[in-house]
Amino acid sequence: MTTYSIIRIVLPAFALAVANFAQAEVPTQRVEARAVGLTHPAEATLEAVRQATLAAQVPGRIVEFRVDAGDHVAKGQVLLRIDAAEASQAVAGAEAGIAQAQANQINAKAAYERTKSLVERKFVSQSALDQAKASYDAAEAQLRAARAGRGQAATVQGYTTIVAPLSGLVAARHVEPGEMAQPGRQLVTVYDPAAMRAVVDVPQQRFAGVGSARIRARVELPDSERWLDAASVTVLPAADPRTHTVRVRVDLPANAEGLVPGTFARVHFVTGEGSRIAVPAGAILRRGELTGVYVADGKGGFALRQIRAGEALADGSIEVLAGLAGGEEVALDPVQAGIVAHAARNGAAR
Repeated sequence: MTTYSIIRIVLPAFALAVANFAQAEVPTQRVEARAVGLTHPAEATLEAVRQATLAAQVPGRIVEFRVDAGDHVAKGQVLLRIDAAEASQAVAGAEAGIAQAQANQINAKAAYERTKSLVERKFVSQSALDQAKASYDAAEAQLRAARAGRGQAATVQGYTTIVAPLSGLVAARHVEPGEMAQPGRQLVTVYDPAAMRAVVDVPQQRFAGVGSARIRARVELPDSERWLDAASVTVLPAADPRTHTVRVRVDLPANAEGLVPGTFARVHFVTGEGSRIAVPAGAILRRGELTGVYVADGKGGFALRQIRAGEALADGSIEVLAGLAGGEEVALDPVQAGIVAHAARNGAAR
């Protein structure tokens, strides 16, 4: 027998042995119709429960910025400063006004005391005392007004220092040093990452007559392939007159890591239970237009089976609408199962 003939005999046997060994290493799961939670999926957006966008209350040039997007900040920490020269001059003017009002009040009080003494000795009339009393009261009022003006000027001066209203992260910085701040212009956005929620608009008839306490939901994060159980669900008591939808807030577990406001999410509202065939999401192979799974053929190999996948279920598995029957074994690792199937085909061809 030639060497070539020996190779032709050995290679198929070796390939079959490799395929059988690899098939034993591929984890599988028996597919059975089982009771699963039926859900109503809805697209949502993540937002922070506690978030603040700080705006300028006084005009002025931004002279200092101490934080940037992504920085951690503590409540009360200084974030930026606006030029306080004008506000400082206003405070100085208010202080001068107080000094002048105090001097007038002292003179008016002294005049009133002198006039009262003269009236007691019958040197002046009662009308002179009334006039002195009115002047004294007016000086007192001017002094109170001057002190109020100083307080107002000091408050305005305080608006030139912007501090964090809460502890958390800086989401965005809307201005740069040197730019002019105007009342109402956004400066910086801060949020607390420890408390997040998903916000979704759903048809108003979906939860008609259902209390928020009875609604259960799970939140899917497609980007990270994570699933989170909702801590609570709140249906706002108002509908949008244009879209006839109600807004639902789905609170996520506290201190859930890696969540960013504005992230796309999908909320699956649990609507009941039913019998469905489902496979783990990782068992599904997607190649262009083909969606399928590798099914054990009972002979030590796998065959690719095209399926029609449905929605993701509440437990993270994918519903199979067609292509699988109960009792079949599917490979949990479609890549490894594909290698086994390819090796088996090559061995059979030889």
